[in-house]
Amino acid sequence: MAIEPFLRTRPQQGFLGTSIIQGIVVLTLVAIVFGKVQAVVPTSQGTYKTLPCYFALFALAEIFSVVISIDALKLRNIIQMLGIIGFQGAMIVFSALQVRQTRIALVRTPDQPGCFTTCAGPGSLWETVKPLLIAVPCVLGASWVTLIYWTRALYFEFGWAVFHAVGANPVMKKMYQYYQVMICLLKFDFFAFVGLTMQLLILVINPATPEFGLTIAAVPVVLILLFGCGVAVKREIKWMMTLSLVLMAASLSYFIFKFVRYYSPSTREQYESTRNTLTVFTVVAFLLVFSSFAVGLRCFSDFDKGLRNSKATEAIAPKRTKYGSPSGTPGMSDRQSSYLGGAGLAPRMSIE
Repeated sequence: MAIEPFLRTRPQQGFLGTSIIQGIVVLTLVAIVFGKVQAVVPTSQGTYKTLPCYFALFALAEIFSVVISIDALKLRNIIQMLGIIGFQGAMIVFSALQVRQTRIALVRTPDQPGCFTTCAGPGSLWETVKPLLIAVPCVLGASWVTLIYWTRALYFEFGWAVFHAVGANPVMKKMYQYYQVMICLLKFDFFAFVGLTMQLLILVINPATPEFGLTIAAVPVVLILLFGCGVAVKREIKWMMTLSLVLMAASLSYFIFKFVRYYSPSTREQYESTRNTLTVFTVVAFLLVFSSFAVGLRCFSDFDKGLRNSKATEAIAPKRTKYGSPSGTPGMSDRQSSYLGGAGLAPRMSIE
């Protein structure tokens, strides 16, 4: 049984289809909420800025989710798919927090008859958008369960891709898995940093302050860092990997600094309507970068041990023979044996 072409199997189609349908439904719900609020309150002012940021962040998240799903399927990277499931779980938490954050932004006066905009009573703006906000984590939860189902099927389907890349050598398989984890972490680092920066620039930081300019200037620097780290770990460029790891370690202090500002008595008031979501994003970003640093050290220790060529050809599938199997490869039973931890394969493939 050969490696199946991109999007030619039911699990692949189901995984990507779930991501696309989820994105359409969630963006529709969030857009309706934004439209209803935009029609009656100035969303560019004060605590109301939570809503356009909420919409922009979910738009970024859903586009990112679809793009990274396509990428994972093309690379046959099951570790990245597990990362997508974790990402979905984080978005469920974020969307649930946004229900409370939106209430804080909209409800600012005691309930009274005829109060539509700033109250929480029946017929108010809050009661109008509340069901739509609650529906978002429900949709994400249903999609999350469905993605777990498809990922399980893809785990068995893509098992052969790992064997094709690195052969049956368990040491090489372990090194290759750490490499895949590193590449996956760098992609999620990108979203976490951009998402956090977007919230800070839209909701909190005053454009007239030096912090605003520094935050904007940090965006291209971090993007170059992430891209450079990806190139370094794939091509095993030691000096570039060393620089990336040093900058990664230094960036952890930034997340600690921001976290302290959220709760410091002198600055906590400016984060009142966004503290919960910013805290979640900052903690997740810190953990992702820290994990990237730790896994990066492990990948660096694996340089010059024979894995470089396998990294360069990881997405290239072997040619089919007239019998339907890749040329020069064993059958399905041997393939499952190698990937799922069974007996050794014969003959073994070398790392080309």
